[in-house]
Parts: sequence; structure tokens; C-alpha cells
Amino acid sequence: MHSLSAPTRREAVLLILVFVSLLLLSKVGYDTTGVRLWDVEKSGASPPALVEPWRTRITWSNGHVPNTRVVSHVPGWTIFDNLFVLNGTVFVVTDFPSSIPDRLTITSTGKTIFNNEVNSRLPGDREMRVISTDEAQRLFGSSAESIDGVTWLVNDPPQFITHYYHWAAELFFGFWRTYSSLDTAIDEMGKSTLPALRRIFFVHADGDHWRDYALMNQWILRSVFPSLTTEHSYDWEDRAAMGRPMMLDRVIFSDRSAAMYGQHFLSTGRTASEPSALPGSAHWWSTIRANVIRICGLDPNVVGDMAQMPVITYISRQEWGRRMLIPEDHERLVEELYKLRDLYGYEVNVVSMDKLSRAEQLSLAARTTIMMGVHGNGLTSLIWMRPSPRATVMEFFFPGGFARDYQYTTQALGMVHYGFWGDEYFTSPEIPKQAYPEGFQGTSIPIDGAVVARLCHERLLLR
Repeated sequence: MHSLSAPTRREAVLLILVFVSLLLLSKVGYDTTGVRLWDVEKSGASPPALVEPWRTRITWSNGHVPNTRVVSHVPGWTIFDNLFVLNGTVFVVTDFPSSIPDRLTITSTGKTIFNNEVNSRLPGDREMRVISTDEAQRLFGSSAESIDGVTWLVNDPPQFITHYYHWAAELFFGFWRTYSSLDTAIDEMGKSTLPALRRIFFVHADGDHWRDYALMNQWILRSVFPSLTTEHSYDWEDRAAMGRPMMLDRVIFSDRSAAMYGQHFLSTGRTASEPSALPGSAHWWSTIRANVIRICGLDPNVVGDMAQMPVITYISRQEWGRRMLIPEDHERLVEELYKLRDLYGYEVNVVSMDKLSRAEQLSLAARTTIMMGVHGNGLTSLIWMRPSPRATVMEFFFPGGFARDYQYTTQALGMVHYGFWGDEYFTSPEIPKQAYPEGFQGTSIPIDGAVVARLCHERLLLR
């Protein structure tokens, strides 16, 4: 029979070290509370619950249907809490109907408009009803299916959604300006305490008709909200066919037609201009920009900073077949820009965006200080530039022509826009009225490259 010997001093020390290590690991564990869609470690946001209850249904006692609350509203852009949907109709439940904005400024039929047939989009009871809690009790009974978290309900047809500019710089732009009004403390790096968007309902668009031909729409959406799910017109019809009411916790409700009744739209022609009347941070767009350019491997803390060498990007349309510069003017412009490069060391890029990958387009735009080109979809990339005193967009038009698409977007981001007619240029507030003269879409748009280069250098001298 063997007797147990006492542990040696070395064995005792090792046992103590193992015990202390296990004790420390049990206290530290794995920290999952710092995980966010965007970096908000220092924002003071409370950590999310590690276990989420399975909440599929909302119930209430007789006469106590949850009231719908209008959290924020401008024409075309409304944030609701406790919004109900039954059989495809949206219901606002309140005993104070006078507190609800005019239905005309919230929703529409969502039909495609041809030949200015705007009356076909006027909403009726099929689209939205405002009802009392008693009527809601009769219609819904004592429960509704729960659609939790934050939902974006897009009530537009595919007519404009499938275009990069109208998606990124108008619909998505307006959505985020509306939602970000609930966090006025967003900082320059885009840190926000807002809960991430959980889903989108494309009420009138199927799964193939919210994407654009350049495949940029989905890249942007998945970059910013990687956990997001999308539902489309067939899904909306499936839910309606169930005959059960559903209650959406929080909804950003957007409707292009409704926005057209707003004063800001009437003055700018841009549906995304309406949310500018809401409170918001000067850095409201930084959250979106930071997430998109991170996916491209760039650091939003550094890229586009004024301490970096200025970058001039000329987006050429010379192979598109319409809206093109006079060939000689194009060549002179490129020559003058290269002179700036050789004299001052500026980085100069002359690119056709369709020849670049999506990541290359976004990365270049994020680094750009001055972006220029003929009016066209390529200028949508201006939304990825970093606002600064030097940040500038120069847009070339056929003389007498002007469109506010990129001028408004540039200004809304706190940058400076110049429109050019040959050797003349203009900027806000002295901008012309919108006009599309003969030649606007043509291939003989003039530009004075020397004037453009001189203005570039003047802008890049700013501190």
C-alpha cells in the first residue's frame, strides 16, 4: 500500500497559480456589451440585453389598445410608435385625431406616375385610417402580432428607387436625416446611440426592383445595417392575407408623393429636403459615411482629413454618349488639372466611375477634396466626401441649364457647390432656376479648364 507524499514547494506554487488564473477568468469572462453597429463605446449608451424575450404578440384589456404616437413629422417623413396594419391598411389609433398630421402629407397609393397623373396617388381609407381606441378594439380584438424594433416602411414604387442617386442621395438620405433627428449628439465620427434599423418593408417593390444597375444600393444598405432584413410587396401581401393585425414598435414611414406637399420640396425640388426642418446634429450623415467606408478598409478618422494631401477627382462622362463635354474642352481640363498636380503636388484622378469596382468608387470618393464632372449619376459619390472648409463639388452644365440634385445634396452635407456654364460659375445663394434647355443632354457641353483649375487652387488654399 502506497502512502501519499506531501506536494513539493514547486507543485504548490503551480497549483496556486492555476487557481488564481481560473478565478480571474471567471470574473472577466467575455465582454459582449461593447458590440455596436457603429462605435459608441464612449457615447454612454446602455448595453443591450444579452437575452431577448420572445415577444410575438401584444395583448391588452378591453378598451386599452395602445395608442399610436407621432414621434416626428414633416411631409413625406413620419416616425410613429405603435403603428397598426390590418389587411394591408395602415391604422393610426388615437382618441385625439386632430393631433395627427393630414394624411396627404404622410402616405399615398404608391402608384407609378405617368404624365403627371398625381391624382392617382391621393390616399384614401384603403391606404390609411385614423381610428379611436374603441373602434380599434372592435377591429383588432384584444391582441396584435408584434413587429418589434425599428422598421422603415418605404411606400414608394420602384419608379425612382432603382436609381443610385434617388436611392442613396434622396430616399436613404431622407430616411437617415429623419431618423437621426432623434439623436442630436452624433459626433464627427458618426457615433450614435440610436438602435440599428431592423427591417425594411418595400410595400410596392419586389425583391428585384429596389436594386440599381450599378449594384450600389445594396452595397450601401448592407454596409450600414449588416443585420437588416428586407421584405417586399409579396411579403406585404402575405401578411395582409393572414387577416391579423400587427403592431409595429417604431416606424419611419416615407412617401415620395407626400413629401411633395412640403414647403422645402417646393423650393428645392428635392423630397429629401423636408427633414432638414427637423432638429439634428451637424454631423448627422457621418454615421452612414463611416460605416460605408470602413467596409472598404478605410479609417474614417483619417481619410479626407485636411491634414492629408488634397485630392481632385474629375468624373468623366466622355464615353457615355450623352451629357458630355466638347472633346477639346475635356482634354484642356485634364491638362490644366495635371498642371495643378505638377505645380502643387495635389493628387489628381480622371476616372469613369463605371470602370471602377464599387469599393474603388467609394474609397476614391471618401478621399476626395474636390469632385467635379458633368451633371450625372457619377456625382452621387459626393455623399462619401468628408465635409471641410475645402470640400467642394463642381458641376458642369450646358449654358442656361441647371438641376438642383447635386447642388442641394452638397449643401445639405455642409460642403460648397459650384455650377459652371463654360467660363462662368455660380454658387449659393446666387443660383439659377432649374432649366433643361436644348443641349442639356447633348455632347457639346463647354467648359473652361483654366477657370476650373484656378478655382480649385483657390479652394485648396483655405484653412
